[in-house]
Amino acid sequence: MLTDAWGRAVTDLRISVTKRCNFACVYCHDEGLGPVARPGAPHGEELTVEEVERLVAVGREFGVRSVKFTGGEPLVRGDLEQIVARTVRQVPDVSLTTNGSLLAARAESLRDAGLKRVNVSMDSTDPEQFRAIRHGALRPVLAGVRAAVRVGLTPVKLNLVVFGPTVAGIPKMVDYVRGTDGLKLQLIQFMPELVQHERWAVDLAGVRRWLEEHASQVLVREMHHRRIYRFGPTEVELVDPVRNPEFCANCHRIRVTHRGELKGCLNRNDDLVPTRGLNDDALRGAFRRVITERVPYYGGYITDLGSSSVGLPMVAERTAVEAAAPAGEPDGADGRGERS
Repeated sequence: MLTDAWGRAVTDLRISVTKRCNFACVYCHDEGLGPVARPGAPHGEELTVEEVERLVAVGREFGVRSVKFTGGEPLVRGDLEQIVARTVRQVPDVSLTTNGSLLAARAESLRDAGLKRVNVSMDSTDPEQFRAIRHGALRPVLAGVRAAVRVGLTPVKLNLVVFGPTVAGIPKMVDYVRGTDGLKLQLIQFMPELVQHERWAVDLAGVRRWLEEHASQVLVREMHHRRIYRFGPTEVELVDPVRNPEFCANCHRIRVTHRGELKGCLNRNDDLVPTRGLNDDALRGAFRRVITERVPYYGGYITDLGSSSVGLPMVAERTAVEAAAPAGEPDGADGRGERS
């Protein structure tokens, strides 16, 4: 297992299998690679099944023990089941991040291929707001979530990006997740440095306060000291990477672009290491290079963590979540406020 100069071992490989997508989300950063492409015929630059298998096999040699497939939208590829099946021969822990719109028809075949679980990007339970944010329909996404739960791709984590248009809908999303077995919710901080919409950024203090006040229990993860909010049996986690050196200090993943370039950090494109055309020894050398040259984005690559370092004036929306909470909502059951 290789570590970088900050002592971070790489255990996870995140592979973008396409740049194509059937949605056009307003905040999309396409794994940090630029504007998203619309779906159509397969692109010649996309990794083949064999190329993915080879990259995973070499990653396993260096201690990679989990793989997540991303895009674009991975399910625009008709051969994703083949990719999953080849991958699980090398690394059994294989998951997928998807917009969910194409998942209902393929959840079972993906499970049969060896997929363990899915993350579904879902920013609202309101169809009109969902369409305004994602330029797609909510109904097939809900069907995909139900299918994933039904076939056992659990826990199904719903990813909600916390930014101006979504913050007031967090209570309804918590209610939706709380009412469905097999679901978890990840509230993911909007990353304005990737899409240049600073006006959408939200101060998370109000979100944290609402979660603490309404959760039945608050746990603290050892890694990142990140809090998990329990709403009955359901877990809600707030993922806050922006200007957070502790988050970057605990990053154990590298990325692979749809063109097969190794990438040490989501936020950077100046660290790409091409792999196509390399023999096995040179491919191993590419892995060594991207791992040993990794730098924590916050606290390493960017050392000035003041607002001026990324030009990000944070928008204070601390009361938006509280205002959206249903009147008279109980504070939670079974020992609300318990900490551990």
